[in-house]
Amino acid sequence: MTPNSYTRFLPQGLRCAARLTPESTWWQWRRHDVHLARARRPESPARVIVVHGAGGHSGALWPLAALVAHRGVDVCAVDLPLYGRTRSPDPAAVRYGHWVDLLVELVEVERDHRPLVLWGASIGGLLAYEVAARSPHVAAVAATCLLDPGDWRARARMTRVGGLGLLGGPLSGLVAGAAARTMVPMSAVADLGRMSRDPALSRLCAIDPRGGGARVPLGFLASYLRFAHTPPEHNRTPVTLVHPARDAWTPLDLSARVLARAAGPATLVVLRECGHFPIEDPGLSDLVDVVVGLARGQGAAVRPSARGPQ
Repeated sequence: MTPNSYTRFLPQGLRCAARLTPESTWWQWRRHDVHLARARRPESPARVIVVHGAGGHSGALWPLAALVAHRGVDVCAVDLPLYGRTRSPDPAAVRYGHWVDLLVELVEVERDHRPLVLWGASIGGLLAYEVAARSPHVAAVAATCLLDPGDWRARARMTRVGGLGLLGGPLSGLVAGAAARTMVPMSAVADLGRMSRDPALSRLCAIDPRGGGARVPLGFLASYLRFAHTPPEHNRTPVTLVHPARDAWTPLDLSARVLARAAGPATLVVLRECGHFPIEDPGLSDLVDVVVGLARGQGAAVRPSARGPQ
């Protein structure tokens, strides 16, 4: 699957800008060959790193990222281990904590004089917020979802079988040894049929071998359910929740619970007409406006100091 496979689902008027071809680069991290899709914009006042969720990858999200790059923002989309074009020496050993560590280090190695905005999609939203809590180099977070796996309500919605989600926390402790290395299709675990309001896009996400069609170890799923995210009360990074209004997979109230506890500035923007994968207008344009606005706003905030004494 290519980014253009996903571009065709965008509104007609946005497809031309979304067809921007990314530059592929590679980064070595703990023997993983990490793929990064880029649109370099040296003149951009800030940078954006796009973080996918479970079942996503840089190629799936690139059409959305390209719309931001088209507006002059420097964008990088990462493929986390198990997904996209990233190659791992031992996929069965990948755990959710590796995702957190990788992103913290990626933020460090990508650092330059410009502020950084993390843009997280689906479970990548809380992941981006977690990285911001651990790194002093993240200026702001935009998240389409702030789904907390520690909340039984969230577990009940994120899995294909609600009952499995309810039991996920306790049962996750039983996944150890050889069982933890058992690879299962992501589409068998996550309810990817609710990925989009467009059934054809949901099907594409489910069969994409770099996304929802990928296989993941049970140990990764268990580690995600067990992971102790930094409480929002301890995170002062500004966060904007850009939640789809018609998300049939992860309802707004689940993410709003987390947003309400944020210690730092917290903003809610509801993406009009959008499903979980936000491709519908006017919400998609609202999403692009928010991310571009965050980048420009963070850049403007540092310009006076960057000029030095007058």
